[in-house]
Amino acid sequence: MTHAVEPVAYDVVVIGAGPVGENVADRARAAGLSTVIVESELIGGECSYWACMPSKALLRPVVARADARRVPGLAGAVQGPLDTAAVLAHRDTYASHWKDDGQAAWLEGIGVDICRGHGRLTGPKAVTVTAPDGTERRLTARHAVAVCTGSRAVVPDLPGIDGARPWTSREATSAKEVPRRLVVVGGGVVGVEMATVWGALGADITMLVRGKGLLPRMEPFAGELVAEALTDAEADIRTGVSVTSVQRSAPDGPVTVVLDSGEEIEADEILFATGRAPRTDDLGLETVDLKPGDWLTVDDSCRVEGIPWLYAVGDVNHRALLTHQGKYQARIAGAAIAARAQGDPPLETDRWGAHTATADHAAVPQVVFTDPEAASVGLTLAEAEQAGHRVRAVDHDLAAVAGSGLYADGYRGRARMIVDLDREILLGVTFVGPGIGELLHSATIAVAGEVPVARLWHAVPAYPTISEIWLRLLETYRESGS
Repeated sequence: MTHAVEPVAYDVVVIGAGPVGENVADRARAAGLSTVIVESELIGGECSYWACMPSKALLRPVVARADARRVPGLAGAVQGPLDTAAVLAHRDTYASHWKDDGQAAWLEGIGVDICRGHGRLTGPKAVTVTAPDGTERRLTARHAVAVCTGSRAVVPDLPGIDGARPWTSREATSAKEVPRRLVVVGGGVVGVEMATVWGALGADITMLVRGKGLLPRMEPFAGELVAEALTDAEADIRTGVSVTSVQRSAPDGPVTVVLDSGEEIEADEILFATGRAPRTDDLGLETVDLKPGDWLTVDDSCRVEGIPWLYAVGDVNHRALLTHQGKYQARIAGAAIAARAQGDPPLETDRWGAHTATADHAAVPQVVFTDPEAASVGLTLAEAEQAGHRVRAVDHDLAAVAGSGLYADGYRGRARMIVDLDREILLGVTFVGPGIGELLHSATIAVAGEVPVARLWHAVPAYPTISEIWLRLLETYRESGS
């Protein structure tokens, strides 16, 4: 005789134990709410094992060598190839060798229960978890269920795709060998970063891009400068082209890529870096009148529209598909869940309030870790104009400041700030050049803090650093008739 298993009640049930889910759980537990987190794969999620950490571990030796080659007295010592085995071992270390013991211990240390298995909604505030051995556990939430299941790479439905065994971002960041020839389909962040890595490790790179250029969500000059560097590194970049089919005749043989022009390209591996889809297709959304496979629409506290107990945090809400932005949302959502559970009146829902993820709209930062690096926060010129702002773009050559010349011989880079002429604040900033990733947080503070341009004039950059670009941008703005 089978006995029904009684559900276990928690204040908060979190589905997905990537960085976003971990932060929701942390904030809920810190507020005194009993919390359980459900994970079907590795605790730590995509970022820890197949995205941020392994990709940046792969990129760091590549960029460090490129920087060193531009420094007199050092350039001659670093002309040889990278130690591929050491680079991959470095990557493996930062991916924790694809083991999640440390992440699990951290969650347990803060008092969050872990439930391993595939979680599905089975009705209001109800989640059933199917463990790898097929057993089921039923959970209920007194206050909130937070969906933090992230997104997955999209592989287009092309003839021959099933047998071609294409790479996605997961295979590109975890591969154990360098392919001799790699085709990269897509010109976004994953595409350019992985082209940078595998090209530097010895692969012949061909990039196939449907649009006009690389990094289409940044200012146009960002993609142009990154494309120049990749071309200098002997990558073959083709824009305005589409893949119509792929074929791999033998399991260990090459893959043939057919373009819309009819041209065929042969490679050892093909990476599709062509977008993301929400991991909501097998989440039980239909049990709460939502459509499986859809992005989840939320308010600024990350609460799903029309369902007061359900939150969707991170990639699944399609607001800003970046780990750091998802963790920011998690802090906002966790605070909102706690406030609503405790009945604290009222929530701070004003712009930049404690329970409002305003940065998702106004101040999203991103660094692309190529050589040169590209970094941006806030709106591009096109986005600002489309939104109806009266703006001015202020540009400056990053190579014109003393710190850039000291950083590298032959430095190439560019900076732009977007000024709201009515409010005299910055709406966006973009930097492209070697070593500029660490400049971005100063721009993020200026944009998120809505610091008046007149006050920025008093933020004195140290000399001689690359950050002196701020002074040059402000001088250019004044000289242009602000």
